[in-house]
Amino acid sequence: MPLTLAHSPDSDDAFMFHALATGAIPGALAYRHVLSDIETLNREAESETYDVTAVSFHGYAAIADKYALLTTGASFGDGYGPTIVAKQKVDLRGKRIAVPGLRTTAYLAARLWLQDFEAIVTPFDKVVDRVKEGAADAALVIHEGQLTFAEQGLDLVVDLGAWWKEKTGLPLPLGGNAVRRSLGPDTLARIARDLRASVEHGLAHRGAALDHALGFARGLQRDQADRFVSMYVNHWTVDFGPIGREAIRRLLADGARAGVLSASPDVRFVEPNGREA
Repeated sequence: MPLTLAHSPDSDDAFMFHALATGAIPGALAYRHVLSDIETLNREAESETYDVTAVSFHGYAAIADKYALLTTGASFGDGYGPTIVAKQKVDLRGKRIAVPGLRTTAYLAARLWLQDFEAIVTPFDKVVDRVKEGAADAALVIHEGQLTFAEQGLDLVVDLGAWWKEKTGLPLPLGGNAVRRSLGPDTLARIARDLRASVEHGLAHRGAALDHALGFARGLQRDQADRFVSMYVNHWTVDFGPIGREAIRRLLADGARAGVLSASPDVRFVEPNGREA
């Protein structure tokens, strides 16, 4: 049976998984790709639905006993990231912010930036609409909307990735790939190899991978999609290394200290040999 590989139907995920989806990695394991929005994947991971799943690093806190993190395939915002936008710059304390899910890293970062706001849970592609309709005072924007909110007449209140970088000196860890720990080290090692090979293949064959990603770019022009992919598929995605591990642990520890998480989880990473560390 093929392994289930769940990820978001977004241009950056489509880019990094293009090679696996098209059979371009010799000797790769068989995978059945499942596409769903990240908040749904966060919830389903709590039931251990998929063998390999994209997950918000915030969401990982709830599944650390079942899943380990691969060091390949993650998205980091190095001085940029999810944004909070509004019709005009305004003090948002106590105000309504449309958020794309309570398990997303964007929501965790927003709570670290400003604890006092009312979260209006909204599908990620509708948060800007809530502001335009007057149902929310601001929107927490993820995915391609980070590049297009100004076209819809909204102003930037804060770039949470820039805020986090200034606060900690670290990139903001947004989402990664988690793998079921029960699969065992041999299978974990092969999965880690396959995902790294897929990311590297996309970066080495950028035109073909970008052509594929445009089908998931939600209206972005090719140059915008290329920019978005560059933001979230890069050297951090190949292997986020010790700095990435530090950033993930720092984010979750800060979340626990702020009371957003009940506790800081024991974060486990898959090494190239399939062992956990």
